[in-house]
Amino acid sequence: MKSADITQVINEHTRWRRQFFNAFAGGNYADMPLSEHRGCVLVLKLAALGGAIDGFAGYARLLSVHDRFHAIASEIVDLSENGMAASADLLLPQLSEASYHVVELLGELREYLGGSVVL
Repeated sequence: MKSADITQVINEHTRWRRQFFNAFAGGNYADMPLSEHRGCVLVLKLAALGGAIDGFAGYARLLSVHDRFHAIASEIVDLSENGMAASADLLLPQLSEASYHVVELLGELREYLGGSVVL
């Protein structure tokens, strides 16, 4: 697994989210593999930090928000693949909010760890 610092993880998440939203905004779902989010390894990378994050108060919240983000993304993908793009579009604000919270909590984790940790 390639190492990446938290800032890089935040940037990768933000870039993926932008691509996801651009695919939906243009109605051109074929331009991006929408199910790509299912290959996310953030939880594995966080688990590899072990005891270094035991004192981070937002850890459980980060995991919960991250799970919610993926549940919403999965629902959007499923709806779009079943010809229900209009219904999928209605979930985009929820996905955006969950994404924002993931990035916010990763930023808090970065501060907690002093910014120098490698995932």
